[in-house]
Amino acid sequence: MSPSTTLLNTAEAITQRRAVRGFLPKPVPESLLREVFELAQRAPSNCNTQPWLVEVVSGAQLQQLRQRLQAAAIDPSQHRPDLPYDGRYDGVYKERQFDAAAQLYAAMQIPREDKAGRAAGFLRNFACFDAPHAAFIYLPPGFGLREAADCGMYAQTLMLALTAHGLASCPQTALSFQPHILRELLGVPEGRQLLLGISFGYEDPGVAANQCRVGRASLTDSVRFHG
Repeated sequence: MSPSTTLLNTAEAITQRRAVRGFLPKPVPESLLREVFELAQRAPSNCNTQPWLVEVVSGAQLQQLRQRLQAAAIDPSQHRPDLPYDGRYDGVYKERQFDAAAQLYAAMQIPREDKAGRAAGFLRNFACFDAPHAAFIYLPPGFGLREAADCGMYAQTLMLALTAHGLASCPQTALSFQPHILRELLGVPEGRQLLLGISFGYEDPGVAANQCRVGRASLTDSVRFHG
């Protein structure tokens, strides 16, 4: 990166990171890509196992991938996630889910009754929101919940590193719905379990969805201090 570039500090990166759903076509220089992913390698993990396996896709390969993912997204038989995607939210968690969706579609000016508009908005996930890059995070064969938590810490470390360097990102479990397509196009070995994808690049501030801002629960809703 340029010597004149000012990095955000940790608090700034945490505060400014958010899910961005529209990107400029400008690719991230390879040197910056490697710097950010090198930082992400510092993520913590159980017994320092560092279980994350990451496929970073750009350029013509990403364009081919997004075309395949979008075509498959409208066919339920093509949804074959490696890990179960059958959880349901209740109570306050459901309220937060609904609020996030309401905020997003309001920013996109898609009313609740516009089912087709909402469906089209959801399908944008499979285009990686036109990002020039996407990272797909896998678990090694035989690994489970404990190591998935490690990969979650890796994903957050990666997104904070991206934010600190002036880049935007969007974590997407939707990008885990068709792992067979990635195996075919990228030569991903059998047995690896796809957890999520992260679309990233330079934010396009002109995209309406990027005006969305969601809140956070109060500290007392989530944290208890003892002693």
